[in-house]
Amino acid sequence: MSEDVEDLNVDPQTVAAAAIPVTILTGFLGSGKTTLLNSLLERPELGDCAVLINEYGEAAIDHLLVRQIAEDVVVLDSGCLCCTVRGDLVTALRDLFLKRVKGEVSEFRRILVETTGLADPAPILHTLMADPLIGARYRLDGVVCTVDAVNGAKTLDANRESVKQAAVADRLLLTKLDLADPVEVEVLRRRLAGLNPGARLLAVTNGAVDPTDVLDCGLFDGSTRIPDVARWLNDEAVAARQHGDHCGPECGHDHHHHHHDHDHHHGHADGGRHDRAVQSFVVTFDQPVPWEPLVMALEVLVSTRGENLLRVKGIINARECDKPLVIHGVQHLFHPPVELPSWPDGDQRTRIVFITRDLSGPAVETLLRSAIANADDILK
Repeated sequence: MSEDVEDLNVDPQTVAAAAIPVTILTGFLGSGKTTLLNSLLERPELGDCAVLINEYGEAAIDHLLVRQIAEDVVVLDSGCLCCTVRGDLVTALRDLFLKRVKGEVSEFRRILVETTGLADPAPILHTLMADPLIGARYRLDGVVCTVDAVNGAKTLDANRESVKQAAVADRLLLTKLDLADPVEVEVLRRRLAGLNPGARLLAVTNGAVDPTDVLDCGLFDGSTRIPDVARWLNDEAVAARQHGDHCGPECGHDHHHHHHDHDHHHGHADGGRHDRAVQSFVVTFDQPVPWEPLVMALEVLVSTRGENLLRVKGIINARECDKPLVIHGVQHLFHPPVELPSWPDGDQRTRIVFITRDLSGPAVETLLRSAIANADDILK
């Protein structure tokens, strides 16, 4: 985070084109990850894909196996590679890339990582963001989370891990809709929208999903010259929902938006709902901000409340730089900021999207605004 702006003169499109996109497939036990993964692997669009499956994962893909070409590596009938991760994910990703370079495996262009149903996705995100060798070869494309429409509400109530899986996702896939009560499904939809309003919510039947709906949901999709920041942040959708919740048409308050799922605070005297502590909000600065004070404020958050920062995404209009800077953080770790070649649209405000647990939006915003205001006072 403390990296100088001047050191960020790297063409992000070149970096994005060279790095292999990685999609994290998560979801609680029995939520339909196996069915979804099998469905995706049968699609021709994923014929140049490699799949990493945790040793304790749920995926049953034996009927798709063709042959074993190396230890723990097999080729599927779709042309995909499938690897079993028996140890460290870093080692698995390095070894697989080395096999690719040596020509021992086909030149895969995408990776799917299937986690266990009980897994916290944060360590995997840390691996992709923190390890320098991994970061030079792979990039996080997105997190896809399956949610069981029949048992989803009970799962969220009983398991803290499932709440975190849903909270950090870029896509939420609602499964088993044909078996669920429509009224309960609608309640679950609202709950997920409150938990993670920036995630796109999709209905899935028997695991069937268009790959374009769950892939290329990161900042760079490898096809456009200008990154789709609005889609990556999903800022307009988040802000519109949050602004509508708290302001009427006459409200001129446009500096920041907070989201609180008020349903979390009613009708649950036992306090059993883990997601009542999770919230999403956007902090917006209309004017360019001083970079170093903003970085210092974020570093204070990371050092003191890092475990509560489930995910942070932002585009920054820094006074010291005439191009936008993109930041991305998961708990205690922030990826080095990326300088975009230009502003993707006419909106040049700083927008930072936070998903937090046991950390209020007003507290975060107060810290950021105080740091910037103090810097301005010193400069006067």
